[in-house]
Amino acid sequence: MTYLTDDHLAIQESTRQFAKREIEPIAQTLDLEDKQIPDEVLAKMGALGLFGVTLPEEHGGLGLDTAALCVVTEELAKASLSVGSVIHRNSTLGHILHLYGTDEQRNKYLAGMATGDIMTSSSGTEPEAGSDAANIKTTAKRTSNGYVLNGTKQWTTFANRADLLFVYARTSNEHKHGGISLFMVEKPAGEFLPPNLTGTHIPTAGYHGMKSYSLALDDLEVPESALVGGVEGQGFRQLMSGYETARITFASRCIGLAQAAYEEALAYTQQRVQFGKPISNFQAVRFRLADMYTQIQAARSMTFSAAEAFDTGKRADLEAGAVKLFAAEMAHKVAWDALYLHGGNGYAIDSKVNRYWRDAGLLPIGEGTSDIQREIIARRILGER
Repeated sequence: MTYLTDDHLAIQESTRQFAKREIEPIAQTLDLEDKQIPDEVLAKMGALGLFGVTLPEEHGGLGLDTAALCVVTEELAKASLSVGSVIHRNSTLGHILHLYGTDEQRNKYLAGMATGDIMTSSSGTEPEAGSDAANIKTTAKRTSNGYVLNGTKQWTTFANRADLLFVYARTSNEHKHGGISLFMVEKPAGEFLPPNLTGTHIPTAGYHGMKSYSLALDDLEVPESALVGGVEGQGFRQLMSGYETARITFASRCIGLAQAAYEEALAYTQQRVQFGKPISNFQAVRFRLADMYTQIQAARSMTFSAAEAFDTGKRADLEAGAVKLFAAEMAHKVAWDALYLHGGNGYAIDSKVNRYWRDAGLLPIGEGTSDIQREIIARRILGER
């Protein structure tokens, strides 16, 4: 089993240097002032090809494998979880569009998505459709010119800055899963389309740098060409196909955050003196650091193994679910341990470990909760699906 090649190491190092130069200096400000990732940073990321790491070269991407996307993600997320996440709107939705889009749709959007000139956001979650992803109530009614969308969405991250929203809506009530279709909604970056598309910001405890929104779709008209693949009823399948790569790379976001928290704790415990010696000399502290290191290494190994399985083209929901579960819960624990080792200093909101701790609260929830992953794993190992 081979993990990192020279190409992987090269893009890892270039991303690491970019993150140190461009992201680390602003990460605390993004968090504490709840600011958005600057346009100039996004533009530089686009110039490096970071929005299209795995997208095909013929559509402007780098054409690399999932392991390459994992190392890029980890380095970005180590500097800022939100920056490590922002590339995955285009990456995951680009994957779906490449697999299922029409030639016209691929030619129109993929090159811009690969460079970041077209920014995207996924809009699936609803008030009654969270873990029950197929319980979508938003409707898409066919008209003579296309479709009219009506409904409410929640937790659409980056919706305000996106040029293109990928909206899951129900085109049929006959089948729960088979009645869902995926639509692309063009909009001006930085704006919505009132009164037909409006957004309400949802304040969050962490994960600052991008903003999440509730969306209201009120007789929002889209052309027939907005239907991904040109065929109704394929939306749930398209959503599920994106989950495998999304969950594998989500694990890399978890690892990046955990690595940052671990390194902060490692440095602090060697500098902090109590009872006349660095607290890293105490067994309780040493053992906690050892566990943090071990868990991070295990998660990283699982991630590359899952990436390799995914790239073979075989079904990889078991591997993706397992690594997402393990890495998310690992990072949640490591972030807390890092704060704990800082004592009261870690509870100060302007400390780095406090940011890691608040950001980590999202990890066992986003991209499918830990218990949803356990259910997926159980079904597979028991041969039920």
